[in-house]
Amino acid sequence: MPIRAVCFDVGETLIDETRHWDDWADFLGVPRLTLFTAIGVVMSRGQSLRKVFEIFRPDIDFSTVRQKRAADGYRYDFTHDDLYPDAIPCLTGLRARGYKVIIAGNQPEASEDALTRLGVPADVIASSGGWGVSKPDPRFFDKVIEAAGVPATEIAYVGDRVDNDVVPSRAAGMLAVFLRRGPWGWMHEERPEIEQAHLRLRDLHGLADALEGLR
Repeated sequence: MPIRAVCFDVGETLIDETRHWDDWADFLGVPRLTLFTAIGVVMSRGQSLRKVFEIFRPDIDFSTVRQKRAADGYRYDFTHDDLYPDAIPCLTGLRARGYKVIIAGNQPEASEDALTRLGVPADVIASSGGWGVSKPDPRFFDKVIEAAGVPATEIAYVGDRVDNDVVPSRAAGMLAVFLRRGPWGWMHEERPEIEQAHLRLRDLHGLADALEGLR
């Protein structure tokens, strides 16, 4: 069946998260290089990124942290500089060709408003926070199918991780598209599970043509 809808992960697929991690380093009171090194170690161990915060703040409580940061004037947001340069052209091009474009990743619910404020061209903007379920849970991909309004076999899911994106989207019956971008993209390309990806890209410029080729 031809692909009719394309769903995108957010972090390190459309959005460069470097600035957000810099902010966390400053909040935790550790050098940025130290935080990024810890991220790499946690990733190599296959642990949740929450472990990064536990390394520096073993007693951290995220609900309290969010309240404190909000009281200090912090708002979860994205800027145009956070967008990868090929993100908007890719989304715009896909919609021009008649694809339904969905954005849904493991993000707080606030990311939905943040992406909306940026004017990102998409038919649906959702998040794990808003849906109450996170990748790689199959129920997340059930939500994607519901949002797309077409069968799973007519949906492509694009992401930079093998564990959260490629393997579960393929298991859900979707076309799994792997994007080698960001730390996960470079590291996960070496995993054997990468062979489960139907398409492997270095950037988003060629996505529309690749999907057309499948037709």
